[in-house]
Amino acid sequence: MEDSNRPTVGDYMTREVATVELDDTVGEVARRIADNDHFSGFPVTDGRRVEGFVSARDLLLAEDHEPMFRVMTDDILVAHPDMAVQDAARVILRSGIQKLPVVDDAGHLVGIISNADVIRSQIERATPGKVDKLGRTLENIHGITTHEGRREVDLDDLTPTQTTVYADELEGRVYELERGLAEPLVVIDNGGDLLLADGHHRVKAAARLDIDEMDAYVIVLDETVELGMAETAADSDLESIDDIEVVDYAHHPLVQTTERLQD
Repeated sequence: MEDSNRPTVGDYMTREVATVELDDTVGEVARRIADNDHFSGFPVTDGRRVEGFVSARDLLLAEDHEPMFRVMTDDILVAHPDMAVQDAARVILRSGIQKLPVVDDAGHLVGIISNADVIRSQIERATPGKVDKLGRTLENIHGITTHEGRREVDLDDLTPTQTTVYADELEGRVYELERGLAEPLVVIDNGGDLLLADGHHRVKAAARLDIDEMDAYVIVLDETVELGMAETAADSDLESIDDIEVVDYAHHPLVQTTERLQD
């Protein structure tokens, strides 16, 4: 049976795709790559349809005046938004390419997924399915309805629900944020009060990097209720991210367990 909660290419692909056209010249495209560190190649399109892909390597072997339709690779691999990320990862690994154009049923370009996106999908644990499960749990416990969305949240508006984070794991979250690999937060909107349900290491890492907003799954409660996590936050005097303590003298429990197993 197909797992409806599996991560798909559509969940992780980049939707705003830089492309080049069939008549663009090697010189023009080479300058675009030279002017931007993020570009190593482009889908070649005719309107919305993908006709090929051109890489920096393709450009090195061609003359500046040559058009893309002569130097591009036209026998390309593509992904579909509903394709499992795991399957896309296999294609990327086995083919040795770095990016897969993503096309819909009509063959129109709708995104692109890279090896970095695949890595991010494995790091992320706050999947839409898990967020949906949390929403259903809140509905069952409190007899309310909820709806979910994904948006940027201002970190100053968040109330934490966890008193401490571990320095070891915090360093890992800083590394992920610096490389755009951090998973979204999970936030509960209870009558306008934004409770941080998951992502305390991430928000502390963001504060260290002077990041003011982060991507989040937001579960909105359709009516205000008394939440146990809100009471815990109040009892622990947690009002802002600054109130979360970074524990420098202790490793994460998983690290301690691993060390004991190695002794």
